[in-house]
Amino acid sequence: MTPTPATLQPLLDDAVIVLQAPTQVWSDDTGRIGTAPIHGIYHGDLRHIRAVDLSIDGTELESIGYSSPTPQRANFTDVLRGIDDDSADPQVRLDRERTATAGRFAERVRLSTHLDRPVPASLAVRLRPDFAEMQAVKSGSPSTADWHWDGHVLRSATASFTLTAAAATVTSDVDGLVVRWDVEVPPRGTVEVDWAVDLHDSSMVVTAAQPSTTAVPSATTDPRLAQWTQRATADLAALRLALPEHAEDAFYAAGAPWFFTLFGRDSIWAARLALAADPAMAGSTLRVLARLQGKATNVATAEAPGKILHELRSGALSLPKEGVHLPPLYYGTVDATPLWVCLLADAREAGMPLSEVRELLPALNSALEWMIVHGDASGSGFIDYVDETGHGLANQGWKDSGDSIQWRDGRLAEGPIALSEVQAYAHEAAVRGAALLDELGEPGGERLRNWADSLRARFRAAFWISTDEGHYPAVALDAQGAPVDSLTSNIGHLIGTGLLDPDEERACATLLAAPTLSSGYGIRTLSTQATGYWPLSYHGGSVWTHDTAIAIHGMLKAGLVDEARHIASQLLDAAEGFNYRVPELHAGDTRISGGNPVPYPAACRPQAWAAAAAVVCARALQI
Repeated sequence: MTPTPATLQPLLDDAVIVLQAPTQVWSDDTGRIGTAPIHGIYHGDLRHIRAVDLSIDGTELESIGYSSPTPQRANFTDVLRGIDDDSADPQVRLDRERTATAGRFAERVRLSTHLDRPVPASLAVRLRPDFAEMQAVKSGSPSTADWHWDGHVLRSATASFTLTAAAATVTSDVDGLVVRWDVEVPPRGTVEVDWAVDLHDSSMVVTAAQPSTTAVPSATTDPRLAQWTQRATADLAALRLALPEHAEDAFYAAGAPWFFTLFGRDSIWAARLALAADPAMAGSTLRVLARLQGKATNVATAEAPGKILHELRSGALSLPKEGVHLPPLYYGTVDATPLWVCLLADAREAGMPLSEVRELLPALNSALEWMIVHGDASGSGFIDYVDETGHGLANQGWKDSGDSIQWRDGRLAEGPIALSEVQAYAHEAAVRGAALLDELGEPGGERLRNWADSLRARFRAAFWISTDEGHYPAVALDAQGAPVDSLTSNIGHLIGTGLLDPDEERACATLLAAPTLSSGYGIRTLSTQATGYWPLSYHGGSVWTHDTAIAIHGMLKAGLVDEARHIASQLLDAAEGFNYRVPELHAGDTRISGGNPVPYPAACRPQAWAAAAAVVCARALQI
């Protein structure tokens, strides 16, 4: 049976969002909320209001444009020809200023006329409550919840919203609430009405963070780069969250709409890539993750001593189509733990006080111990993974979709799987972790350096392969220890980690810039020569902004400045094509002259590590 649109994941590419985590509002470009499946007013992992319909008796609202000057605000303009005169120029207009702050949605509606007579009007706003869980929205599943309106607060289970609408009459029916104002606009005058909802959910495990210190990177003479960095840093500020018990320590929510919560890998990479713009975020992210670091072995949650979590939610996450059911606190990732160590080393180099590093010493030791003792679950000699529950994530690196690790002929690799980039992160973490221990006057550094040297030798023997595309590290080793021979963007994550020698790094950089991986708007996740390549495949041919930025980050560390600038210029061109809010990923189609990047229609935006890519690209392009 062909699935109906109601059972498919919503598309996002043409929707308009205003946000301040943990609140977000999605509409179409006319300001109407409810004309597409993603639309609604969300707080945390719950959509409180499915639709908002604004109407004026006797006329149609005809949209003539919108703008979104900040992540938190959008302005929409309509003309009202049904209550206008018959002249060519519109004489009556409606403007809406929409704002989202943490826990609040507000809208100011302004009715203006240039006519020399009064204009009576009856404005109505209809709100349709929904209280759908985010996972139900994502899967396209219908969701309804019982609610009760007491004349001021509308409640459903643990969630509620309070309506404020001065001088309005409010009525309720089985579909929701109707807010109405009867007004008269004076000749050549204006009338404004305001309404707002304050959103609450006692089940939330995240909260708004304290005000941001994110700064725009140093000035540039390139106006495109300036626009991108300004938009990106504003988005990063809008994505700040904290845990309720420690609101002083912020982290970046992974992205809108699905991931307004804490993800280990995502928050770490976003903090690393944005370090030059917001160095304080590195320290706070490290502390947040350290508080939730694994303490025991638990197969159901994939927890292990020292392990850094994958994600945190207020309830279990069920994705029936993918066969995935994750507990609220889930540790099914093998890259977040070494990346936590790398972020700590980055933070120290950026000026984190040694006293703050020392406070994290227990977490550092635990992370390093997991890495060199527990990370090799199968005895392969490498950090690897396999889902032991049957309903967790089949792949536990950054490419975590079920079909992301595949051979050149399209076959899926069987686990346990050892990813190439995870070995690179681990090598970097061991070397830099040893240096931190030395600086703190703690033992263990020599053991870590010896382990890193051994890992480096084993990697060179096991991962390097030759195909008709060249000589490069395989994306992974499979259950039999065989190198999975696809040429992928993962090789970009190896550069600058110390796992490769300089000639090997340059060879990888050359392959990343070649036509099979480089789309012209960034690096494809999978080579066009692979059987499984498809430009709209989530991890099998698309271009992920942060993935390309990680390669640029590594190239800069490795001294491959020209190569970094070349790839960064591609991402800048992509940013221009997306009006400087680069999505999570876009299609891997080859760039054509005069064209624009093709959207991946379900890509999140803004996405923290995609926004943070602007900071790295600014560094590369200003060297």
